[in-house]
Amino acid sequence: MIHELLLALSGFPGTIFTWNKRNGLQVCQELPFLHPSELSVLSRQCKLGSDYIRFTEFIEQHTGHVHTQDPGSAQTQSGLGLHGVYLRAFCTGLDSMLQPYRQALLDLEQEFLGDPHLTISHVNYKLDQFQLLFPSVMVVVETIRAQKIHGCQILETVHKHSCGGLPTVRTALEKILCVCHGVLYKQLAAWMLHGLLLDQHEEFFIRQGPSAAGSSTNQDEEEDDLGLGGLSGKQLRELQDLRLVEEENMLAPSLQQFSLRTEMLPSYVPVRVAEKILFVGESVQMFENHNHSPSRAGSILKHREDVFASELHRLKQQPLFSLVDFENLIDHIRSTVAEHLWTLMVEEADLIEQLKIIKDFFLLGRGELYQVFIDLAQHMLKAPPTAVTEHDVNVAFQQAAHKVLLDDDNLLPLLHLTVDYQSKDKDPGLVPVQDSSPRDPPQTGWAALGLSYRVQWPLHILFTPAVLEKYNVVFRYLLSLRRVQSQLQHLWALQMQRKHLKSSQTDAPQWRLRNHMAFLIDNLQYYLQVDVLESQFSQLLAQINSTRDFESIRLAHDHFISNLLAQSFILLKPVFHCLSEILELCHSFCSLVGQNSALDERGAAQLDLLIKGFRRQSSLLFKILSSVRNHQINSDLAQLLLRLDYNKYYTCSGGTLGSV
Repeated sequence: MIHELLLALSGFPGTIFTWNKRNGLQVCQELPFLHPSELSVLSRQCKLGSDYIRFTEFIEQHTGHVHTQDPGSAQTQSGLGLHGVYLRAFCTGLDSMLQPYRQALLDLEQEFLGDPHLTISHVNYKLDQFQLLFPSVMVVVETIRAQKIHGCQILETVHKHSCGGLPTVRTALEKILCVCHGVLYKQLAAWMLHGLLLDQHEEFFIRQGPSAAGSSTNQDEEEDDLGLGGLSGKQLRELQDLRLVEEENMLAPSLQQFSLRTEMLPSYVPVRVAEKILFVGESVQMFENHNHSPSRAGSILKHREDVFASELHRLKQQPLFSLVDFENLIDHIRSTVAEHLWTLMVEEADLIEQLKIIKDFFLLGRGELYQVFIDLAQHMLKAPPTAVTEHDVNVAFQQAAHKVLLDDDNLLPLLHLTVDYQSKDKDPGLVPVQDSSPRDPPQTGWAALGLSYRVQWPLHILFTPAVLEKYNVVFRYLLSLRRVQSQLQHLWALQMQRKHLKSSQTDAPQWRLRNHMAFLIDNLQYYLQVDVLESQFSQLLAQINSTRDFESIRLAHDHFISNLLAQSFILLKPVFHCLSEILELCHSFCSLVGQNSALDERGAAQLDLLIKGFRRQSSLLFKILSSVRNHQINSDLAQLLLRLDYNKYYTCSGGTLGSV
């Protein structure tokens, strides 16, 4: 009897005990020599045997055998199934948990061989320690099986169930969790020390490609300090995503190579720590893959990979996961990477000088260059672009550079004007003068004009294609504004030349309208160049000079770009659309008056329409600006309003320019 029981508890039911998947291990009812109390004890032992058999079946299903193995080597073994290495590590830990049970059965078997009169109560006493353990662990197994949990989510499931009040259950699950952490540390070592994402089955909390839209974030991390100049988790995500208003619809998609999968992140690893892990791996990966400079050959970790690998191995050997020790090591690695990148960027690559180049060319800091370029390229860009337009425009750009004595042989080859004459992927919202559609070729070359810059290593880490596209958005906007301002100035010179001619009834309205347009455009231009660009650029340089941490520089640069887009009203649709219409009206007015010294009846009617349109749009702009004058929700609008209405002229005229 006892021998049959021990075999059944070992997973080998005989004649007295039966097994089926639905009911588990059961005692045969046709045993008249058993007392009801003995049947009750046997039934209790059968539940243990049932759990053990189900454990072994689960392990066999996902590993192919039931023997202790090194979970770290599971990545190289075949037959991984659908769940990957974390589930195999869990099975390894589960198999280790069953070892004391197997040993207890072996001890009972030895006792039975020495004493054939061994009682059922003695067996029950020996196995009593597993009566609470097995059902609790079975809940974890069934949860993983039913919900098809895989990857780092297994860590979260085991951790959650290990927080109970039963010491035996907590200890057993902590040991299983420790085995699963072995896989995590191997992935962390490959990612952080070598830039390798070893994640064949998408189990890690970092993946290749941009983050999924609408992914949930832990609200508890919103205000956690990341140790990056006092920035919180919420601020970090805002600066990295730069998703202000409708920017995702306006800008080119981000080319970020890696992103966090917060749904795979265990709750006991804060998002702030995961962000640092992501940064380190990305930096190492980009550094190793794009380091083409022999003079700068070396490790971004300063050849301390072995030291950090030993520290990770030490954490792996700890029986309990310590967030303090874990985060301290992550911070140490991150600070090493960030400081080395800062040295490469600021000191060796001369980041500040590169930012000044960006400001001079993308943000029109060299205004005299673009003034000459506008005059040279006006005739070739006013018509729809062709395949040769880009070449002609770059010739004009080189000529303009020579005229303003900009003869830097090292700089000019890095800059190239682009003309997308197909314009199939352009969003008309990017072009202030909206004269093109997403699929049709642009009607003018100005609408398709862009600027490219050949970024040198290692500045590619900071000036990514997505970042340069954002600069291009601002470049097109500022260039269109500068072009309209130049047209109004040329028109003023033309009107001064025509003063001696016989005046007509339309002369006075023309002069007033040009004066009002120039007033608005000049103030908008001054606001953008002084209140926005110069102010934000000074803040950026101050932040760069106040830190030795590359990540702080990258966040400051992202903040700089987002402020440019926001404070120039590119992201504020009502204001941006209103200003775009005003620029279009100015362009039409300059074309009308410039081509006709005296307007006929048709020209006078067109002038009247332009005057009414400018009144309407200037009134709308004033209403938008005034609506936030007494609120702090948008100080940028209030600043522009102050420049336009400094003497209350706007207010006294009812918020309309061109009405008198």
